Amino acid sequence: MKHCRILKDGVATEVSVAANSVSELETTTLMPATSGTVFGIALNDKSLYAKLEPSFNDKPHVSPPTRPVLHIKTANTHIGNGAAIPAPADGTTIYAGPSIGIVIGKQATRVSEAEALEFVGGYTVVNEVSLAEVSFYRPAVKAKCRDGFCPIGPWVVDAADVANVESLSIVTSVNGEKVHATNTDQLRAGVAELVSYLSSFMTLEAGDLIIAGTPERTEALALKAGDTVSIDIESIGALSNSVVSEA
Repeated sequence: MKHCRILKDGVATEVSVAANSVSELETTTLMPATSGTVFGIALNDKSLYAKLEPSFNDKPHVSPPTRPVLHIKTANTHIGNGAAIPAPADGTTIYAGPSIGIVIGKQATRVSEAEALEFVGGYTVVNEVSLAEVSFYRPAVKAKCRDGFCPIGPWVVDAADVANVESLSIVTSVNGEKVHATNTDQLRAGVAELVSYLSSFMTLEAGDLIIAGTPERTEALALKAGDTVSIDIESIGALSNSVVSEA
C-alpha cells in the first residue's frame, strides 16, 4: 500500500493510495510524504567513499570516519512531488541527491541491528539537493538547508511491499534524459545498520525519515533554473520537481 500527504482545505491530510487511483494524484497538491525529522547520512555511498578515502588520512581528519556521518534537513527544506526547487538567484550550481528514504513506523530506542527492520514503516524517494560540498565530515548548513532543498515523495510504500530494499535501482533524469544510475547495493551501511545506529543515541519517532545516502555530486547531477529533475526508485516510485530561480 502507498500512503501520501495531500493538501485538503488548507490542511495536510494523510491518505492511502490504491493502485488504481494513483493517477488522481496528478491533480492533487502533494505535501512531503512524511512529516517527521529528516536525517541525512553523508559518505554512505561506496564509490564516493572510495574516492575520498585517501584524503581522510590527511589533516585535519587524520583517520577515516568509523560511524555514519549525520546531518539534518530542516523543515524549511521539505517539499512534495511537483513543487519547485528554488535555485540561488546568483546562478550558483545546485546538485541533485538521489536517495532512498527510510521511514520509521514506530518509536525506536536502542534497537539492535537484528530487530531494526521491525521499526521501519516504509520507504520513499528523496532528492537531497545541495550546493557543492566542501566538507563531508561536517556538512554545511548553508549548503544543505536552503528552502526547498529536500523533495520527498510522492508517497511512502509499506515496507512489506518492498521485496529487496538492499538491491533497488535508482535512476535520475533531467528534462526527460537519464543522467545518472545507481543502486541501493552501493550503500556502505544498510537500512538495519542505520536505524540501529541512530536509535542508539536518540529516540526515533513514527514518521521520522533517514536519507540513506547520496552519490558523488558530479556535473551529471547539476541543476539550473528551468530544469525538471526526476528520481525513480524501483518498487517505490518517481519523484519529480521543477527548478526555478529564487528571484
